[in-house]
Amino acid sequence: MFDLDMNSSKPIYQQIIEQLKENLMKGFLKPGDEIPSVRKLALELKVTPGTVAKAYQELEREHIINTVRGRGTYISEGEVKVDKDKINSLIAGMKTDVMNLIYQGYNKEMLIDLVSGIYDGYTSSKNEN
Repeated sequence: MFDLDMNSSKPIYQQIIEQLKENLMKGFLKPGDEIPSVRKLALELKVTPGTVAKAYQELEREHIINTVRGRGTYISEGEVKVDKDKINSLIAGMKTDVMNLIYQGYNKEMLIDLVSGIYDGYTSSKNEN
């Protein structure tokens, strides 16, 4: 479920968050599915429990997972709550990325194809299940 890059400049907890979200978007994880406990996942990934706990705390804050004391941690059944501040931050980052791609020679059609391909990569597996 997780393939961490220990040489990446991206923090491990962030990689865990992104990969769990990707598995959810691709349909490999579904609402109600149980995920490993903090300790179990830390052992599997050979990272500290604090790293996994930090990822899980962020995922709980985003209402993507929920932990039921004594029972386990599960993918949330409800809709993900919209975080307008996070959306604005992501859009700001996207603007910078688009500017850099334009500078590298991408035109509007190429950008649309790129975004469409990325979107399809996250949703096509879900439709096949």
